[in-house]
Amino acid sequence: MRSVLLAAGLLLAATASHAADPSVCPEAEARFAKLGLARPDGPLVLLYKFTFCPPQMTVKAGATVTFVNVDPRTSHSVWFKDAGREESERFFPEDRWTTRFDTPGEYRYLCGPHWESDKMVGVLRVEK
Repeated sequence: MRSVLLAAGLLLAATASHAADPSVCPEAEARFAKLGLARPDGPLVLLYKFTFCPPQMTVKAGATVTFVNVDPRTSHSVWFKDAGREESERFFPEDRWTTRFDTPGEYRYLCGPHWESDKMVGVLRVEK
């Protein structure tokens, strides 16, 4: 019984250590700058170390949001699952994906391959 509890505790600790950490966002911005990628005119979300940076954002209706993967080795996707949108294709380091928001509301999104294991989730609020 003790070994089962110990194993469960280790699993819980390992899961917690993989939770998204918004403190990596300044590092993501620095990496984006170092890569010399073109900055979009509109809102930008960086994907880095299993984190959406920023993890929460508010935009005006009609905005086109650009997601850029600045991770050096990992592919990601963006999926507005609760809104019934299809998951984006996986995009690889230095790739980008854009989507437009016309309807006000709160849109929770996740990275298809990393939301359960690494808690890679975000929230986008769209205002009038």
